[in-house]
Amino acid sequence: MHNIIAIVGMCGAGKSVACDLLIKKGYEKVYFGGVTIDKLKEDGLEVTPKNEKYMREKLRNELGMGAYAKILLPKIKELSKEHDVVLDGLYSWEELKILKEEFANLITIAVIVDKSVRYERLSIRPTRPFSKAEATDRDISEIENIAKAGPIAFADYYIDNNKTIADFEIRLDAILCNLNGEDNKN
Repeated sequence: MHNIIAIVGMCGAGKSVACDLLIKKGYEKVYFGGVTIDKLKEDGLEVTPKNEKYMREKLRNELGMGAYAKILLPKIKELSKEHDVVLDGLYSWEELKILKEEFANLITIAVIVDKSVRYERLSIRPTRPFSKAEATDRDISEIENIAKAGPIAFADYYIDNNKTIADFEIRLDAILCNLNGEDNKN
């Protein structure tokens, strides 16, 4: 049975870093945020933080809080037949419940980091940078409107991303060794 790992965390925590490391280890990625981007483009809307929020909330209003899991379920099923899969951007508690019902082997890893560090990283990232005000607004919106805190609080594993990338990778490797029943020599 192939691993299915959902990476959860607040915006700017380092979910993409974890996903990139897993991709280097042969995992196939399913990017939940890609649904938002695709839907914005379909509707002829510019990709902006405001429009992304609008679309995330619109999809969940139309399809329920598990919208993204419902939309991506066929893709995850297909990929997991032959590959380890990493889910980038699982947000809501309902999404987690839907995927846990479907995949008994689903593991969640929460990437956590101090808020001040997240906000600094968000302000300088090359793709879709956020000001502190935008990051704060997004955090509050995701907690209040998308039930994002549940999957983070209920994660199987945690990675502290306040340190170096090397520390991050050591912790991720230890988690993978645990999942695969291997000894971790680090």
